[in-house]
Amino acid sequence: MNIPRSALLLTALLATVPAMAQHGPSTPAQSQPLGPTGGAIRQQPLGAGQVTGSVDIPQPAGEAHVTVRSLEPSSVIGQYRIRFSDLDVNGDGFISRQEAQANPALADEFNSLDRRHRGKLDRADLAGWLVD
Repeated sequence: MNIPRSALLLTALLATVPAMAQHGPSTPAQSQPLGPTGGAIRQQPLGAGQVTGSVDIPQPAGEAHVTVRSLEPSSVIGQYRIRFSDLDVNGDGFISRQEAQANPALADEFNSLDRRHRGKLDRADLAGWLVD
């Protein structure tokens, strides 16, 4: 019987999977303080806002209970309404990453607004932010 070479390779690969799937002893989770964020992370006490969602994450017996909650912010930090002409300093019809630094809220959100990954934003990218 003539077995194709690809079938032999697949069989050899599948034979190694159980050895690769073995796990060593688990290590406990570790946490570290957050580094500098440039103002992107905003803190508020848990009791300061209305809970908008809650999820309990199942844990194995003997491990700490985990609940993740989302809160409505108690205040909005940042300026989310801008004049395009004020930030487009060179008048090229785009707001560059450097020009966006003049508005901390826009600088924080620049990557999520730059969906085309061009390194610049036009009026269409800023829909909902513009007052002019």
